[in-house]
Amino acid sequence: MAERFYLTTAIDYPNSRPHIGTAFEKIGADVQARYRRMEGYDVFFLMGNDENTVKVARKAAELGRPPKDYCDDMARQFQEVWKALDISYDDFIQTSEPRHHAGCRRFIQKVYDNGHIYKGHYEGWYCEGCEEFKTETQIKEAGGVCPAHQTPPLRRREPCYFFALSKFQDQLLEFYQQHPEFMQPESRANEVLALVQSGLQDVNITRSGQDWGIRVPFDEAYTIYVWFDALLNYVTAIGYGSDEERFRTWWPADIHFIGKDITRFHCALWPAMLFAAGLEPPRTVFAHGFVYLKGDSGELQKMSKTLGNIVEPMDIITKFSGEAFRYYFLRECPFPGDGEFSWHRFAEVYNADLANNLGNLYSRVITLITKNYHGHLHETAGQQPGVIFTEVDTERTVEQVEEHIEKCQYNQALERIWRQVLDPANRYADQKAPWNLVKTDPEAAKHVLYDLAEQLRAVAILLKPFLPRTAETIYRSFNFPQPWEEVRFEDVWVHPRPVEDLRVVAPLEGGKVKPLFPRIT
Repeated sequence: MAERFYLTTAIDYPNSRPHIGTAFEKIGADVQARYRRMEGYDVFFLMGNDENTVKVARKAAELGRPPKDYCDDMARQFQEVWKALDISYDDFIQTSEPRHHAGCRRFIQKVYDNGHIYKGHYEGWYCEGCEEFKTETQIKEAGGVCPAHQTPPLRRREPCYFFALSKFQDQLLEFYQQHPEFMQPESRANEVLALVQSGLQDVNITRSGQDWGIRVPFDEAYTIYVWFDALLNYVTAIGYGSDEERFRTWWPADIHFIGKDITRFHCALWPAMLFAAGLEPPRTVFAHGFVYLKGDSGELQKMSKTLGNIVEPMDIITKFSGEAFRYYFLRECPFPGDGEFSWHRFAEVYNADLANNLGNLYSRVITLITKNYHGHLHETAGQQPGVIFTEVDTERTVEQVEEHIEKCQYNQALERIWRQVLDPANRYADQKAPWNLVKTDPEAAKHVLYDLAEQLRAVAILLKPFLPRTAETIYRSFNFPQPWEEVRFEDVWVHPRPVEDLRVVAPLEGGKVKPLFPRIT
């Protein structure tokens, strides 16, 4: 039986469409999901929308629509974007769904029955944008406003139920020490550790006077606070409260992918909630960085709906492609850290790496084989390809790429594929010049093209988690011996012997191959 692998992304507020920073998280998670499937894992990849919020109810009211209708329409719009980016999620949960409501009610009742919830009053500075209370220090340091939204908070006092988070301080610290892999990357771990060591306060987990939300089972006058409700999507989507066997099959999650701004919720509040319910915490929480927008004068801005400087994924996808989007953000923006986007830099990276390097090599090889050998390299069946010089051998290159992917260092993985496979292949092509050699020594040129086709086979397999459509196009352009659906990374260096001569099977338009990435002029 295959080893299972359960990964999630943060669920998104649907009060507006996703921006490129949101999509950055999803493509990073998708690379991991696709890679694990290639390596034989039974993968379950969860995404979704966070709908039980005041902001959502308010937005729906502005549009004159029932909240549920609005949420369903936004879920459709979000999934259209994720489909355009080829995000291979297995389930998309909406927190307005009955399965989520049932699981949340069961969970909070369990925590209440275990003695970790009590009634009291809460007073503090509340940001409606964040839907959370801010500390005096946070407000003071931000100049009297919410540090995230730059809007004045409201002073609120209300009866509520508290989750006794402070009781779990020692258990959390012990858990961190025993499981150093839990918080990744390490810089985020240090921040959370300092927070927990400084002392945890009990958390207000209910709201009163709201019709939209999940009712508290032991006191129906209250709804469950959005953060306590939202985190539970990770368990309700896999059967908590509805299918115990399925839940036990998939939990605990192997990785939660989240933005670095919600690390404290996922690394302190979430495991404490699970302890309180008698459940295991997730194995790893990976907090990625932000994508900043680079202006014409070089200044960096954090994209936010509040500031109105959003670049939507579809702005890029419709002009270029989902594959170009994936490549830029995976190659140019370090997933564990921060990255930046500008249209100028996008064009530079696209032309240099995709059009001139990968795309040009592919077009050259296909065109030369088709034009000079009628698409058929005779007497190549069973032939081992020649060795194209690289810094390290192919097996070590593959191992390095795998190591980077498993650490979510996607930009470094792509850098190795380009530097150790593609760049040497292009240098080899320039050195041998098969476009000239074919005129004087067709047999020698045939062997050069066979070697270059082998490099394209290797590149296609290595790029499968990153650029799934491009990788499949390259691979299926030849009659390579293994089915595309079955290739694994180790197949790059195993060199399976083809039982047939190498043939080009790519569809041509007017005798020419369709370019993978037309240059941006």
